Amino acid sequence: MFEIRRYTPADQQEWDRYVDGARNATFLFKRGYMDYHADRFKDHSLMFFVGKHLHSLLPAHEVGDTLYSHYGLTYGGLIMNLKVTIADTITLFQELNEYLKAAGFHRVIYRPVPWIYHQVPAEEDLYAIFWHCHARLLLRNVGTTIIMGQHIAWRKDHRRRLKNAMENGIRVERDASLEEFWPLLEANLLKRFESKPVHTLAEMLLLKSRFPDKIIQYNAYQGDQIVGGITFYVTPQVLHGQYSSTNDIGKQTGAMEAIYERVMYHDYADCPYLDFGSSTEEQGSVINEGLIAHKEGYGGRAVCYDTYEWEVR
Repeated sequence: MFEIRRYTPADQQEWDRYVDGARNATFLFKRGYMDYHADRFKDHSLMFFVGKHLHSLLPAHEVGDTLYSHYGLTYGGLIMNLKVTIADTITLFQELNEYLKAAGFHRVIYRPVPWIYHQVPAEEDLYAIFWHCHARLLLRNVGTTIIMGQHIAWRKDHRRRLKNAMENGIRVERDASLEEFWPLLEANLLKRFESKPVHTLAEMLLLKSRFPDKIIQYNAYQGDQIVGGITFYVTPQVLHGQYSSTNDIGKQTGAMEAIYERVMYHDYADCPYLDFGSSTEEQGSVINEGLIAHKEGYGGRAVCYDTYEWEVR
């Protein structure tokens, strides 16, 4: 039924047009985002056709004899529009396994798009890979998400820090400077976790230039001094905090609370979900209890980010 083609740069416009109309896609699947680090991954993304009609997409890369849902992305899986049905999807994965076997692959590592990012329910792939690929759950990470419209009361310490922000004249700027924020972020990650941001400043500036309305920087200032900031990814269903950080003054004066109050109750009050991201270590198996409690204090609760595995048969 399906013609399975490996993506090439000549397919970029067709790929991106499909992403724009898909029911479970975000701008992370646009080639301008996926390909900014093309030198780090051997891309093996796939396009599924029925006749001349592009049916669906699979962002992926290869390592040896394993096909991975693209690890340059937070999530992946089959990208589908409204025309894709469960029967189609079962056949697709059966034929995908035949394609992979013929191409010399022995294993698939698959990370579906979490349900909060779906504009319309899109879990046909989960049914198909369980029953027809005999997939098993390999890893489970957890993020913290709130439903914006419910306006769940913040925990007392967050409310107190928000009051501090108001009393200390903390000013929040939307679409603020990434260049000002990045040294603060790098210093904080190094001090707390001995780590670095996944993106360099140059990479984030490049992505911002390609997706100016999808990557929004909020900075908090006391006077002219930056004291905190959050880099948000804006998708149709979810406002995702990609990076957040404060300095000592920001912690004391409620910089984070000032930013979250602005986005949750004003700028993005109509967005269905706010995703604070994960608070785990060691591939999701260990929870950073302090960090996740901080996020839960805004009313957030758990959404799982799963990874599946199956052998190509």
